[in-house]
Amino acid sequence: MSRALNITREPGGWRVPGLSNLHSHAFQRAMAGMAERRTRTGDGAHDSFWTWRETMYRFAARMTPDTLHAVAAQLYAEMLEAGYARVCEFHYVHHRPDGVPYDDAAEMSLALLAAARETGIRLTLLPVLYMTGGFDGRALSPRQARFGHSVDAYLRLYENLHARECEDLRVGVALHSLRAVPEAAMREVLAALPAGTPVHIHIAEQVGEVEDCLAVRGARPVQWLLDHAPVDARWTLVHATHLDADETARLARSGATVALCPTTEANLGDGLFPLRAYLDAGGHWGIGSDSHISVSPVEELRWLEYGQRLVTGRRNVATGAFDSSGRTLLAGALDGDRATGFDADDEWLLLDADAPVLVGADTDDLADRWIFSGNRPLVRETRIGDRQLVVDGRHLQADAIAEDYRRAMRTLLAD
Repeated sequence: MSRALNITREPGGWRVPGLSNLHSHAFQRAMAGMAERRTRTGDGAHDSFWTWRETMYRFAARMTPDTLHAVAAQLYAEMLEAGYARVCEFHYVHHRPDGVPYDDAAEMSLALLAAARETGIRLTLLPVLYMTGGFDGRALSPRQARFGHSVDAYLRLYENLHARECEDLRVGVALHSLRAVPEAAMREVLAALPAGTPVHIHIAEQVGEVEDCLAVRGARPVQWLLDHAPVDARWTLVHATHLDADETARLARSGATVALCPTTEANLGDGLFPLRAYLDAGGHWGIGSDSHISVSPVEELRWLEYGQRLVTGRRNVATGAFDSSGRTLLAGALDGDRATGFDADDEWLLLDADAPVLVGADTDDLADRWIFSGNRPLVRETRIGDRQLVVDGRHLQADAIAEDYRRAMRTLLAD
């Protein structure tokens, strides 16, 4: 269920709904800022998503259940402080580094559940099916061994986790990508799911992915998915950066949600989503922080709009239902709630009405002031149900969580 954009002035500040983070790889928070050095020189090549993966593989190889728990708890506390109340965790580091499952095959997933419980964030856990290393069906590389499952093993993991659903936990499925999940496996998994199960997938993030899909499957990625899968409102397509006009219109008509991750997409040099055409076609979308080089819904929304301004040479590109860019962006992000599987309406933020950038604000311009006035954190309180999790801008367990994170990082960075 999507929530309405209700902004009200209360004695303690401005009350706005908490936001949903539709795409997270929690372990990658540990490597933020550590993949920003040139790795290609003199060979005519250049740094890209594919070279960035070298750093990602190194960190993935070092993660244990304990370090994953500590990193995820730090991340989730930061999300709550920034204004996120829900997170969709696209989780693919399942096994021991050599690919052998833990004694409890769900052990790494359980570390994420524990981090969510510790911090109080609402979690949509999306265990990832990852089977092949490319569209050609090649086997996973040794560095990808932690990620892999057979269909049977994957469905057992899903059933284990799904049985744990509660008020603050939803469990869906994630198909890593078309290059990592053969068509037959996709169909088998989808056929086994309960009605309404959230389904997320990386798609069309890179030009190389589009080219490979065309070469092997004879169609562009989103075109192929729409032709071969029952894509509807329970689906979330992550990135969908490289679309042609027909894919854009068909995707909007499908009722699926697109998870846009502007800071990560900019960091990786992915490209820009065709936002205006998608909005004009009535498409649904939300935001995610993905690799967590930034943990800020404000920055995701600002970059989403600014990227469109740079490519179109126009201002206020996202406006539609509202003349205000800020209100349009916040309303769109709240529409993305549908991707989480939750239908609650009890998540609230209190913004600091005394902040200099909000002097004289009213309900009409509060969203614009919040998103487009700088980087000072304005969230004073975050509440989920009857629980107050953030007070005066800090998570109630921030100190203990940060100390655990420091210990985990020293372990991860040790030679």
